[in-house]
Amino acid sequence: MTQRFLLFCSSLALAGCGDSTPDVEATVASQTTVFCGALIDGISNSPTIDKTISIVGSRIVSITEGKPTSGDFLDLSEHTCLPGLIDTHTHIMDNAGDTVDLSVYYHRTPAEELEIAKENAAVTLAAGFTTIRNLGAYGGWGAREARDAVNRGDFPGPRIQTSGFYLTIAGGGGDLVIPGYPEEDIPARIRLGVASGPDEFREKAQAAVDGGADVLKVLASGAVLAFGGVPGAPEMTQEELTAVVEVGHAAGIKITAHAHGAQSIKDAIRAGVDSIEHASLADDEAIALAVEHNVAFSMDVYNGSYIATVGREEGWPEEFIRKNDETTEAQRQAFTKAHAAGVPIIFGTDAAVYPHGDNALMFPIMVERGMTPMESIQAATSVAAEFIGWADDVGALVEGRYGDLIAVKGDPLEDISILQKVDVVVKGGERYQ
Repeated sequence: MTQRFLLFCSSLALAGCGDSTPDVEATVASQTTVFCGALIDGISNSPTIDKTISIVGSRIVSITEGKPTSGDFLDLSEHTCLPGLIDTHTHIMDNAGDTVDLSVYYHRTPAEELEIAKENAAVTLAAGFTTIRNLGAYGGWGAREARDAVNRGDFPGPRIQTSGFYLTIAGGGGDLVIPGYPEEDIPARIRLGVASGPDEFREKAQAAVDGGADVLKVLASGAVLAFGGVPGAPEMTQEELTAVVEVGHAAGIKITAHAHGAQSIKDAIRAGVDSIEHASLADDEAIALAVEHNVAFSMDVYNGSYIATVGREEGWPEEFIRKNDETTEAQRQAFTKAHAAGVPIIFGTDAAVYPHGDNALMFPIMVERGMTPMESIQAATSVAAEFIGWADDVGALVEGRYGDLIAVKGDPLEDISILQKVDVVVKGGERYQ
């Protein structure tokens, strides 16, 4: 259950918040006041102290100096406030344990998928991630239903962008074909985005747009957690990628490309995508192209450690473990080079390769591999907001944006691991934790 933790007053009487005009029909807006002992706004390179944030309705209306001297407010004097975090690469309907046997996706019903999304949404929000981008699902439109349910207030969760189904070649990284299972037994809805050739990909991309996708995801090269193929080997051609980009951009939405290999990264950038997931084997030319075209990299530099340990313990397919071993350190080195070269890095965890709620475990590795703590926070706030197209709404504690904030005890610029324990979560002026 959410808690509205401050006063309610008419939007026509906010100054006094006590006046009443019973003979005037007015829209009632909530006012929320939060005092932060320290504040990292997601944009500035230095924190500030003793700031009061006023939220009316769901938007920030002012940020002022000093502590309120009267009225009700949320006192976070001993905390550092930050913008609600953004994760640009989640799979809200997936659980980490599903990787042991991917055939589970053949048998889940849409209702069961929504229940999983409901649980994961609550855990993700409690971890401080008030916005996520759900990038693809075998179930097709389950994340859209979760997005709409959260927006209606049916259950708590982050703001969700969804890409709908994966756009992939037959047998590719986004096609759920499992050895030993006849393809004719695979439910059709599992393979909604499988296509071949520019014309078919254009049709599939348009179907995703028409179905309510906020972003489109293309599988440019093979996946680590997929049977067959090589993570670095191109799957979709540059012409097929271009066809999807044209459809998405015509609809005003962004395109992200799953791409491990250098060639597929370059093909995707030249096709016009807005961001690259993984980029594990990016070479110098791919990195230079990303800088030239202002294409962001979303690189989960933590999940390799999880797969190497838990994956082995739980008996994940050996092919997945081998591919993970081949790409983990290479990706971390590419991360360091890309960041040093000026590639925009956006925070994306590929959840649920590991459990939802563990997203912040990636922050220390981002810092270990070359980012300053402030840069890693900006990657999960203002930089991420820009590349998902929501920079007017989320990603920073500034006037006009949604009142999404988190609070932690201590200074995350001194110890970035503090972000793994979020004490307070506020989304749109409502406290969820």
